[in-house]
Formats: sequence, structure tokens, C-alpha cells
Amino acid sequence: MQLFSQDEPYFLRKYPDTLNKPRLAWVVGGQAFVYGTSLTLLYQSWYKDYPQSNFHWFDDNNEWLQMDKIGHATTSTYFGKFGYEMYRWAGVERKKAIWIGGSTGFVLLTVIEILDGFSSEWGASAGDFVANATGAGLFIGQQLGWNEQRMYLKWSYHETEFAVYRPDQLGRGFWERMLKDYNGQTYWLSGNIKSFLPKSSKFPGWLNVAVGYGANGMLGANGNPSDYNGNPLPEYERYRQYYLSFDVDLARIKTKSHFVKFLLNGLNFIKIPCPALEFNKVDGVKFHPIYF
Repeated sequence: MQLFSQDEPYFLRKYPDTLNKPRLAWVVGGQAFVYGTSLTLLYQSWYKDYPQSNFHWFDDNNEWLQMDKIGHATTSTYFGKFGYEMYRWAGVERKKAIWIGGSTGFVLLTVIEILDGFSSEWGASAGDFVANATGAGLFIGQQLGWNEQRMYLKWSYHETEFAVYRPDQLGRGFWERMLKDYNGQTYWLSGNIKSFLPKSSKFPGWLNVAVGYGANGMLGANGNPSDYNGNPLPEYERYRQYYLSFDVDLARIKTKSHFVKFLLNGLNFIKIPCPALEFNKVDGVKFHPIYF
């Protein structure tokens, strides 16, 4: 497999040299449509059945052992990456595209936080704001400094035993559990080794090293309830997990197909299953031949 520089476009041979106004109109209009549609659907499915209130804050920083916060940062980073690529596709100058496109995730997630702030059921979370800004900053900082992404926030998932006990909180089916069961999610900071080495290095350009964070034993946000719908629940110890593993940077695999290049970039938020070392206070050190 060959490699290509991170600053190459997803699916174009090169970015336009000048602003392409029709493309820019499509980008801005498309963003507005996606934002509007997403927020409308979110309101209909999530907020409308709960009473509204004055804007207020809610401290959820201790929930889910902070797994949700890392999820916010990861989402913000990838929205920023796609936003940047779209503005460059429209011929927007590089630094402007970095700041405008790179802030896409932060803006969208901030609007959602504001909606939370007006719901009496929840509230705006300062921790979420910080996580959203951190994710956007990770993309913007690397693009400004290196003109490429050398480190990615990534995600992986495996099914757990916990969701069957609290399907309302942890999901009722596979796809819902992927989003809601934090016990099965792991978030990674995956760094490309060769990008930090001299250009003459023969080190494989697609090989990354990744450090991961997860949590286990959670049946509720702040603590584990003793029963669910009158049925007693098993007792689980809640604890954090830390991982060390290898990874593949899909964005550095070169292909003659621009569609495949786009697809590889789009899937690069997924941590590739690899052997991993796990560290936690319950089991100490564990080796996983393959960890998802």
C-alpha cells in the first residue's frame, strides 16, 4: 500500500485555486439544511415531550466516569474535519477554512447544549462546552501547525453484559447500544508515528500507536441503582480502564479511487481492532489478543 499526505483532498485531485461561489453556496446551504433538519428531528424526538424552563446550567461532569465528555470531543473533531474539507472543496482559503470549517462541530453541539439549557429535564453543561471546544481545538491546532492530522480521536465498541439490565439507559438493540452503552465504548488518541520522524524514515506510514480510555460496571450515570422496575440488579464495581494498542491510519492509505479515499477518511474515526494491553484497578494488567 502507498501513502499520501494528509493535506490531499478526500475525493478531488486538488483544491480549487480560487473561491468557487456555486460550490460555496452548496456548502453553506447544505450545512444549514443538515443543521435545521437535525435540530428539528432532535427536538421532535427528544425535547418536545418534556416541559421547558428558563435557561439553566446542569453539572453532569461526574456522570458515566466522563466517557460522554470524550464522546463530545470526538464528535466535535470529526464534524470539524468534514467541515474543513467541504470549505476547501469550495475554494475557501486554507486558514479561513480551518477556522470556519473546523468550528462546525463546536457550533452544532453548542446549539444542542442551548436546547438542553431550556429543558427542565436537563440543563446546559459547562463540561460539554469544554469537551466540544477541545475537540474542535484538536483539529484546528493540528491543521494550523502541521497542515495535517497526526493525532486522531477514535472510537471502538464491543457488546457487554450490562445493557440487558438497563435497556432504557444502555440501549435495547445493537445499534442503540453502540451509542448508549458506555461500558462497551472505548475512546482512543491515535498518533501517527512516521509523521514525527524524519522524512527519510522507512517506518510504515500507516502504523499508529494508540492510548485508550474506557469504563466498566456502569448501570447508571452517577451510580448503580439497586433495582430496575422492581427487579433487583446485580452489584457491579464501577472502574476506569486504560489501554495501549496499535492502530491503522486509514487516511494514509493511498488509492487511485477518489471514492475509496473519501470512504477511508470517513471511516478513520473507528479504531482498528488490534492486540492491546489493558490497565485497571480490578484486574491489574490484562492482555487482549484482539480488542474491539
